[in-house]
Order: sequence, then C-alpha cells, then structure tokens
Amino acid sequence: MAKVSIGLRGWRFEESEVFTDDEEFKPLDEVPDDARRRLIRLSYLVGKPCDACYLVHGEAEKRRCNQAAIVYGEPMEEVLLCDDHEADFLYWYREAGGSEFRGREEFRDEFHEWFAAGGRAPDGYGGLEHVETDPSELPSPPDPDELNARLNENYGGKRKRIDLKAGTVTHDEPGGEAKDGDDAASEIDDSDIDFDREYPTK
Repeated sequence: MAKVSIGLRGWRFEESEVFTDDEEFKPLDEVPDDARRRLIRLSYLVGKPCDACYLVHGEAEKRRCNQAAIVYGEPMEEVLLCDDHEADFLYWYREAGGSEFRGREEFRDEFHEWFAAGGRAPDGYGGLEHVETDPSELPSPPDPDELNARLNENYGGKRKRIDLKAGTVTHDEPGGEAKDGDDAASEIDDSDIDFDREYPTK
C-alpha cells in the first residue's frame, strides 16, 4: 500500500498501518506508536492557522490568517504552513541553516525567529512537488470525542484518555471519574505557538 497524508500534507502514513481494507480508520490500539501519536496530534492541528500568517497578522487579525495545509517537523515541534508560505519554510530549511535543527526541540522556534526577522524565500523559489494524494479524499482525523470513544470501546476497567496536544494516551484508575474540565479537548489552548515572545526585527 502507498503512503498517504491525512488532514494536512507533510506527514505521511502507511495506509496499511492506519486504515482497514474498507478504508476505515483502524482501532487506535492497532496503530503503531509513531503513527498513532501523529494521528492524534493531527486531530488537534487540523484547522489551525498557518504559523507564518500568524506571525504576520497576530492574534488581533487572526481571521486574516490562512488555514494551515502543510505540517513539517516532529509532533510538538512542528511548523504549520499554508501554500503561500511553504516556499519560505523550504528556503529556510534548505538554504538558511534550518536543516541543522531537524529533530530538535528548537526546530519550530528557530523558523519562527528567522521568519519574524524578515526571512523570506527569494521570488520564484521552488517548493516541493507533492505526491498528489489529496488529503480531502481520505477520511479526516477523528475528532476528540470519537478518538476517546474508540480507545475505550473495549477497556478492561481502566479508562484511556488522550492528550491531543502531546499525542499521548494515558489511563485513569479503575472506577475513576473524569472531572469537569479534565477532557483533553478542554485543555487545548487557542494556539500552540508562543507569540508573547519578543523576536528580533531588522
């Protein structure tokens, strides 16, 4: 089976690891750890604004930001981009030293600092030729309620809980009651980016 993107371009999944033969999502317990973490994280990232747009417009003009279409990096250090800003990221990564931060905690922050300081791709800089498996043609990542329901279909006394931001699964004690406000979805901030941080300017 081929590799496919789900929800956003960038992260690629082996179809056989996440989908059944009927093209439905497999139970999360049957999905390999790395793929499961990315899938859970995607359910939080889909619909978020492009990081670069947000750095340009800020919270006050958030409505002007393009919705992210692409994700690069590792879960929790990822960069979200729209089509218009993908070339800027690729230039930073390929030509401006960004590749040295691959897999490191500073990955996202380093791109943000470079972009906020005026870093941009030259006019006409080429992007990637994406393998066109349109994510919209595949099922969307399950929403938080559906993820929790799938995890707990056959639980044996322990309730499984999902942290969407971290992409992790934990267990409540048997018989433990979830408290109001404990659900992962209610713990999510509006943005996973530190926009209060002062970035250098030209």
